Amino acid sequence: MSTGPRATNVLARSGWPVRALFVLAFIFTVEHARPVLLPIVLAVVFTLMLAPAVRKLRRLGVTDALGAALVVAAVLAGLGLIGSALAGPALSWWERAPQNVQQLSDAFDRLRNSMPLLAPPAPQAKGTRPARNAPPALPPADPLKDRLASESVAFTRLLLLQFTSFAVSAAATVMLLYFLLASERWLIARTVQAIPRRRARGLLLSGVRRAQRDIAYFFATQLLINCGVGIAVAATSWWLGLPNPLLWGVATGVLNFIPYLGPLAASVMMLLAGVLTFDTLPAAVAPTLALIAVHAIETNIASPLIVGHRLELNPLAVFITVLLWGWLWGIPGALIAVPALLCLRIACHRIRGMRKWAAYLDRGGDIPSLRSLMRTPRSQVRAALPGVAPGIAGAGAGAARQAPKDDF
Repeated sequence: MSTGPRATNVLARSGWPVRALFVLAFIFTVEHARPVLLPIVLAVVFTLMLAPAVRKLRRLGVTDALGAALVVAAVLAGLGLIGSALAGPALSWWERAPQNVQQLSDAFDRLRNSMPLLAPPAPQAKGTRPARNAPPALPPADPLKDRLASESVAFTRLLLLQFTSFAVSAAATVMLLYFLLASERWLIARTVQAIPRRRARGLLLSGVRRAQRDIAYFFATQLLINCGVGIAVAATSWWLGLPNPLLWGVATGVLNFIPYLGPLAASVMMLLAGVLTFDTLPAAVAPTLALIAVHAIETNIASPLIVGHRLELNPLAVFITVLLWGWLWGIPGALIAVPALLCLRIACHRIRGMRKWAAYLDRGGDIPSLRSLMRTPRSQVRAALPGVAPGIAGAGAGAARQAPKDDF
């Protein structure tokens, strides 16, 4: 006896407290299951992005196992080239880390002296004389500096633990990605075979193919845009006299994959680099202002022209999704936030019970007035909600007939 549909119906008929508890339980489960779920989710996202390349190799006569190995090796080789290009500039900044930390500490001390609440304890007055047999006076204790010293040791320990966890997760992600790419056709065929209704099979297959196209298009366009941003930032950094402009260009391009939070982190990074490099305030903030100008041009001109209307999402939904996944899984979660939102939008357009939520994920469109909505009958209001476009059901049912045979 199957209990899945019955449990779904019970959850659908339950009140909002039960649903809220279910959502909270799901969120905290995802947070605590990060070591297991993060490699799986990353591998699934990269599989959706790289599966079209494996299918193209299959049409050329390359087996799935060999094609998956070639694609994964090409991705790792590209990442290795980028890492080798950045190794030299990053090493030079690492060697100067003690001097840079001392400069930041001196600047912080000057800032503390100007703030009464953060100022260190005042030294002993010069007019007072210590007792004859008293031990030499020690400098007054600085609680803030002591706390920073203890926190630096804890931060170093945490950094080593995070690096070990990252290495294990990266290895698991790469291995799982290869197996998913090699067995992508088999997994989809078995899943479609297990669905009894023909229309549902067509909708599932068309949804998977649409997710693969949209995620691949998203990463390709973002890679193109971020390369332009990195080149512009590297050029402006070189023109302003900031050392290692290639390092800042690549770091800015990589951080730009994270909406909203990535450019903010890049701005803070450029501000710290300017403060450590230049002595005057205008020269110190010039790299950050140049980065803000480049990001403004990219956001308002380049991205709308390149991306177009195909992948437009509600900015509020994107921001909330990035915050949520960033809180759950950190930087990897923020990187997969937009692909996860794209998959959710595709599901909302294809599942009847979720179509009303597509209105909150899509961007733009005509917004009717509240007066007209109050006068419109309920049936017309529900029909106006964004959902499956006309003919999508037939297109989904006929996807198996129209797609090439080697796609299954």
